[in-house]
Amino acid sequence: MADIGSGRYRDLDRPGLDAVALVTALQRGGGLWRSVEVVEQIGSTNAALATRAADGEAEGLVLVAEHQVAGRGRLDRTWTSPPRAGMTVSVLLRPDVPVARRGWLSMLTGVALAESLSGTARTSLKWPNDLLAPDGRKLAGILAEVADGAVVVGVGLNVSTTEDELPATGTSLGLVAGRPVDRAPVLLAYLRALEERYRTWVAHAGDPVSSGLAADYLAWCSTIGAEVTVTLPDGSTLDGVAEAVDWDGRLVVRTPDGRYDLAAGDVRHVRPRAPEA
Repeated sequence: MADIGSGRYRDLDRPGLDAVALVTALQRGGGLWRSVEVVEQIGSTNAALATRAADGEAEGLVLVAEHQVAGRGRLDRTWTSPPRAGMTVSVLLRPDVPVARRGWLSMLTGVALAESLSGTARTSLKWPNDLLAPDGRKLAGILAEVADGAVVVGVGLNVSTTEDELPATGTSLGLVAGRPVDRAPVLLAYLRALEERYRTWVAHAGDPVSSGLAADYLAWCSTIGAEVTVTLPDGSTLDGVAEAVDWDGRLVVRTPDGRYDLAAGDVRHVRPRAPEA
């Protein structure tokens, strides 16, 4: 584990994370997160943990990067952020659940992230892996990848990123909250929420209904009930209304031609669902 705590105050606007404090807080009383590593710079936290998984690394490893220079999103897109401006973290999990239900891990992670930020900002989830601000701009992306029997789940959350450092479709926690946000409490809250959600889900053999995950995901998801355009992996598009998420985590879209159950795709909200009263 690299201790970068001595550099915490090199940038008062973007202080570094204190690795020792994070480990102490997360490992107090035992729990899922048996090891927490913080590195100054890395290509991809997901790729690094995938390599560790292939070497037989046990469940519960957390890898946090102050600066990720070759981050990846879904559909092989790149994801970059200035040093210490975001929360870039991957975890290594080995869930004892049916393979078909592992598709819920991205959505489980999204629920945990949304819940952990509820005291800081209003957010919603876009199927399958984006966290959105109230105006629909992207706050965070989630990428879950199978790695030698394990699952590596990575999160990239914009925290102090400024308008001129973001694409037009993106925003940051600081911009949404209207104040500076310390990454350390955000990271701790997220990992604690993820552990609680994950343990409950695994205890129910990955069943999204009996574990309560399906109902909670639908409550957070702004895609369900929205008119959407979905770009499919082959480049074609599908227009319709997102009606549901099935037991395997697939998006159910109703079109004039019938119903489609989508395991993957890039969703654009053409007309979001009306807010609940």
